[in-house]
Amino acid sequence: MFRKFLVFFLSIVAASAIGAAAGIGIWEATDDDGATATVARTAPTRSVADGTQLSVNDIYEQAKDGVVLVTTQTQAQGSPLVPPGQGGGGGATGSGFVIDDQGHVLTNQHVVDNATTVTVRFPNGDEVGAKVVGADASSDVAVLELDSIPSGVTPLELGSSESLEIGDLVVAIGSPFGLEGTVTSGIVSALHRELTAPDGFTIDGAIQTDAAINPGNSGGPLLDGQGRVVGINSQIASSSGGNEGIGYAVPIESAKDVADSLIAGKTIERPFLGVRLSDADNGAQVVEVTNGSPADDAGLQQGDVITAVDGDKVASGDDLRRAVAAAEPGDKLELTVQRNGETKTVTATLGKRPTQSD
Repeated sequence: MFRKFLVFFLSIVAASAIGAAAGIGIWEATDDDGATATVARTAPTRSVADGTQLSVNDIYEQAKDGVVLVTTQTQAQGSPLVPPGQGGGGGATGSGFVIDDQGHVLTNQHVVDNATTVTVRFPNGDEVGAKVVGADASSDVAVLELDSIPSGVTPLELGSSESLEIGDLVVAIGSPFGLEGTVTSGIVSALHRELTAPDGFTIDGAIQTDAAINPGNSGGPLLDGQGRVVGINSQIASSSGGNEGIGYAVPIESAKDVADSLIAGKTIERPFLGVRLSDADNGAQVVEVTNGSPADDAGLQQGDVITAVDGDKVASGDDLRRAVAAAEPGDKLELTVQRNGETKTVTATLGKRPTQSD
């Protein structure tokens, strides 16, 4: 009999008023200062086609100084039942990693969501204040800027998820359950998975891995066999809320694009068509059309099958989502549609994605 799996975000959420774990996680979310870094070791491996593959210990030693524990605090909501100053507030614990010499740290949006204060702790014990430069719920990516960078910290090298193949070695470093400096290893289990972002929209191109990932790993790096970051660990599929060998990382390419925009102070705007899709034998079938959306304005209807965009064949819902994602708000897309046995063409002018999915 099949077990029911749910997808969990990986930050540990805590209510500081009572100091107990809440949301995801089965352990207390307070930091464990006495925790010893756990290092999974493997024997050195032979060379691979694009260079010498490092051992897990080599990858850990190369990257560990730039991986941090991220702790946030959020403002308590006012309540007539709680005396002033005793609301407690809350917070989250996750991971992150340094990406440049200017002190920028990459992490997940859901780790810093609604944070009023952010602190990062380095492996040597240094604690540094940080501010949220920007965050994007559609990609679950956030950028922090440190007040200072401890000496000896080297930014992690960014790689490419596009170079990965199923079965490749990958290594995760982070702070599961507050256990700083924990490293686990596994393989790439699948590529091009879809995740649901914190705002309800879809993150495309996610990496699936069987490396052990747990609450607190959120925002930490997933590294390839040469120690380069290929993704940000973000979610797990689990029936228990803990690791069951199905973890997901946001691909580093999309994360870097978002980070560059946030650091530059740009507003991230994504295109929006306004349809829910499923796969059809010959294209992408429209399951639902959002009222007042560009799809609605263009005359798309439930049951339509979109077979081409601007003359390029669409074979699945993923194809159509990728075509929309590659465009900009305001772009016009010519959609070839099959409806009731007839083929017609409609033009949709893409809008800006709303802040929350229906």
